[in-house]
Amino acid sequence: MFDTLKTAAATSLLALASNAAFAETTVEFWHSFSGTSGEVLDGIVADFEAANPDIDIDAQHIGNYNDIVTKLQAAIPARRAPDAVIMEVTRYGLFADRGVLTDLTGYLEADPLKDELFDFAREVGVFEGKNFIVPFNSSTPVLYVNTAIFADAGMEDIPALTNFDEILTAAQKVQAELGDEGISGIAAPGQFARWGLIMANDSDLIDSVSGEILIDAPNTVEAYKWMASLVHEHGVASVDGVTKENNGRDAFLAGKVGMMMNSTGNYRRSKTALGDDLLVLPMPCNKTCAAPIGGAGIGILSTSSDEVKDAAYKFISYAAGADSNAKWFAGTGYMPINKMTKDQPVAAAALEGEPGITVAIEQLSVARGRPRPPVVTWMRASEYDMWQAMALGQRDVTETLRDFASQTRAEEARTN
Repeated sequence: MFDTLKTAAATSLLALASNAAFAETTVEFWHSFSGTSGEVLDGIVADFEAANPDIDIDAQHIGNYNDIVTKLQAAIPARRAPDAVIMEVTRYGLFADRGVLTDLTGYLEADPLKDELFDFAREVGVFEGKNFIVPFNSSTPVLYVNTAIFADAGMEDIPALTNFDEILTAAQKVQAELGDEGISGIAAPGQFARWGLIMANDSDLIDSVSGEILIDAPNTVEAYKWMASLVHEHGVASVDGVTKENNGRDAFLAGKVGMMMNSTGNYRRSKTALGDDLLVLPMPCNKTCAAPIGGAGIGILSTSSDEVKDAAYKFISYAAGADSNAKWFAGTGYMPINKMTKDQPVAAAALEGEPGITVAIEQLSVARGRPRPPVVTWMRASEYDMWQAMALGQRDVTETLRDFASQTRAEEARTN
């Protein structure tokens, strides 16, 4: 399936140079996709330009979500901001609050697309009652298992992996049997997965409705204690995945880790790497079944001209349309955001015989959006150092989270 998509993308890209030569309006678009995802996005851009020869989408890979926030903050005062930008769903509130992003409510209300989007997809773009981003890539974390590693560790039949204790027991079994061969039981959870594990323990970092900071709530503390114990107490997760999150993912893809909890956006590369040895399961339900909705949407900078804003929105609407979303879903594993995506042939072909994708879609029934007030951007950037100190056993979990919660409340008061 992906080979077909790559061929189509390559064919579409042949039109890029000629389209750009005749384009009357250029939209500078910053995004975070590389590798497989970047190739699929290039194909969507090329298809849009072929259908709209008067518009050139200058798509630029800037880095990950954190890189985009940092570079956008630097570009705005320097008057070098793009026209459109991918914004992670919890971090765009900072820019919407400061007037950096255009209110897209009028555009979306006049667009038939509004009735095609799933409710969860429409909701993630709303900040204080207005639409500031239109969703493009949506995801939830899931539990990925390398069944070959489990079999080598004596678990031909995959044990139940529905709560924290069961996952730890399986990771310990892998570590005990294969640790001397350089195999780890589980990858240290990245921030997206950490958020999901906190939700599965019936808590949150910040309440998505009330805005209450829950970093030091008992269930949050309990979840962090379990996550940190995977590294410094039980030794079933490598410290390399703590200091640099992608190390854990890369080790899993290389067949060196039994399990990882990561975004559905990693499904396609995981399937390519492990083939039939890949098993995808829902996130654990420790005290409740819940998962965060992740991913990003595309926003338009308020500094762009009206003509460029109109062109940018036309591309955004195209990218969220059923045809483009089906190509994106089939090529990357990100969740459908359009109700009509499943009816597209390329999406139907991707779903056939792909239980991993089906598991992820079914988990959307317990998925929910996360908070997006301005303080979330600061909180997420600061959480990495806090997590590292806890996971490496450098600081007590309860003390660290009490301090982190206090700092977050102070930052919230300052920014408001």
